[in-house]
Amino acid sequence: MDKNTALLALAALGQGTRLEVFRLLVRAGADGVPAGEIASRLGTVQNTMSAHLKVLDHAGLVRAERDGRTIRYVADMTGFRDLLAYLMEDCCNGAPELCQPVIQAVTCKC
Repeated sequence: MDKNTALLALAALGQGTRLEVFRLLVRAGADGVPAGEIASRLGTVQNTMSAHLKVLDHAGLVRAERDGRTIRYVADMTGFRDLLAYLMEDCCNGAPELCQPVIQAVTCKC
């Protein structure tokens, strides 16, 4: 990941509704959530939600998957991993024990 891609992802997550959408999709896992249901769950107007989803998709943080006539959105964990890796790229400066608390905090306990 380069600096501009990281900035795009961070800007996408820097807006409250988009952050809520991303967290909702992370919780949903591989099944994702239909677009209309995302708007319903978060109490957002459908066309506004569509714009938010487009920003997240463009930033590489979510992806749309067609399921018959429904479009489901799923958190793109590869994009998220790449963002975390970029942010931690220069972590530790040769002292891995400094990064261990961060790594433990982001490690799934499921």
